[in-house]
Amino acid sequence: MKITFLGTGTSQGVPLIACKCEVCTSTNVKDKRLRSSIMVETSTTTIVIDTGPDFRQQMLREQVEQLDAVVFTHEHKDHIAGLDDVRAFNFINGKHIEVYATSRVQAAIKREFAYIFAEDKYPGIPLINLNEIDLAPFQIKDIKLIPIEVMHYKMPVLGFRIADFTYITDAKSISEKEKEKMKGSKVLVLNALRREEHISHFTFQEAIDLAQELNVEQAYFTHISHQLGLYEQVSEELPSNIFLAYDGLKLIL
Repeated sequence: MKITFLGTGTSQGVPLIACKCEVCTSTNVKDKRLRSSIMVETSTTTIVIDTGPDFRQQMLREQVEQLDAVVFTHEHKDHIAGLDDVRAFNFINGKHIEVYATSRVQAAIKREFAYIFAEDKYPGIPLINLNEIDLAPFQIKDIKLIPIEVMHYKMPVLGFRIADFTYITDAKSISEKEKEKMKGSKVLVLNALRREEHISHFTFQEAIDLAQELNVEQAYFTHISHQLGLYEQVSEELPSNIFLAYDGLKLIL
C-alpha cells in the first residue's frame, strides 16, 4: 500500500494578501503546503481522503490516472471544495466516482454542489454515487477503513485507520474509546496546526504528546499552518520517530 500526502497545509492563519513571512518566502519546496489530503493506493484501488480547493493541482502534480473513490472527513470548505474536479475521472475512467461520507457531510455536499443532484442535469457535471458511512468499518474494493471519531471543537470529524496506518486531521480531542482504534498503528498522521493554543486543532506539543502516548513507531504531522515555522527548523525539534509531512511525501506500508 502506498500513501501519498497530496497536501499538508491549511487555510488557518494564512493571510489573504501577499505574505513576506519566512515560510511564505522560503525556497524549500517542503515549506510549500497545499490543503491537507492524502491518496491511498494498492495494486487495484486508488482512493483520496478529502478534496480541498487544491485537488485539481494535486492530481496533476501526481499524474493520477485512476480514481475509484473519495472519502470525506468532514464538510469544511478546505476539505470538500475540489469535489467538482472529479469530473475529469468520470471522463477518463468512464464511470461514476464513489463518494463516502456521513449523512451530515452528504447534506452539506448536496447544498454546496446542488447542480450535481439537479433533476435536469447539465452535460459534463461530476457523476458521483453517495455512500453513507458512520463509525462502522467499511470496504472500498481491497481497502478496509475503520472510522475514528475525533472532535474538531464541537464538530465530530472522522479520521480513518487503514491496516497499520491511521490518519487524523482537524482534531482537538479524541476520546479514550476512539484512541483504542488507533493503538497498534505503525504509522500515525496527526494535525499539528501551530505552537499557540487553538480552539479546534491540536497544537504542535499536543500532537507530540499524543503520538508518544500511543507509542507508535512513526508519526507524521499534517494540517500545518505557516505559523508553525520552517520545515527544517521545526524538524530539528522533533523526537527521532516523529516527522513533519510535506506535500508529495510517499510512504510504502
